[in-house]
Amino acid sequence: MLKYKIYNILTEFETNTYLLWETNSLEALLIDPSADSQALKKDIEAENLKLKMVINTHGHGDHIGGNHAFCEYFNCPLAIHEKDASMLLNEHENFTYFMGIAYKPKKADILFKGLEEISLGDINIKIYHTPGHTAGGIVIYSHPYLISGDTLFRLEIGRTDLPTGNFNQLIQSIKEILFKLPDDTIVLPGHSGSSTIVMEKESNPYCGKNIK
Repeated sequence: MLKYKIYNILTEFETNTYLLWETNSLEALLIDPSADSQALKKDIEAENLKLKMVINTHGHGDHIGGNHAFCEYFNCPLAIHEKDASMLLNEHENFTYFMGIAYKPKKADILFKGLEEISLGDINIKIYHTPGHTAGGIVIYSHPYLISGDTLFRLEIGRTDLPTGNFNQLIQSIKEILFKLPDDTIVLPGHSGSSTIVMEKESNPYCGKNIK
């Protein structure tokens, strides 16, 4: 069985950091660590979790600030889509320079292309490439959970006015990938509260059923 916990470490940006684990093997993923956190490290250790990797859904500074700290502390690899990999090493590309976020660069160890699968115990986690918010945006899925990064929010979508963003591409990613998932899928976004795929299909003002 999969379990997850949400952490709001970088409070000024209200970024959701997710700890996802399989309850039998205790294998875990840490997704979008926005900053270092002693409390999160202690939680991982208290649950006796085996951190398999850190994953970034994209390369913006409010999602990557804790990469170095967690990868070093737990001796685990860092993964991101290949099209966002350069952002991890450039404070102007990832906007940490402009956000005023203290950032220690960490090169990715694993570069996704999309459609990869990661096993946590006997459960498969799927990686989908969903460009639009950034060129290398991804989502992470294992029913019933979809960790959607900044691709899809509760009745919102990710912004597309930053470098490598593309509105039409984002809508295509949502409709052709996310909206093909089961209606009862729980959407866990990079910011704000949770939703479901059926709710977004019905009511999202950017890509719901009333939008052509």
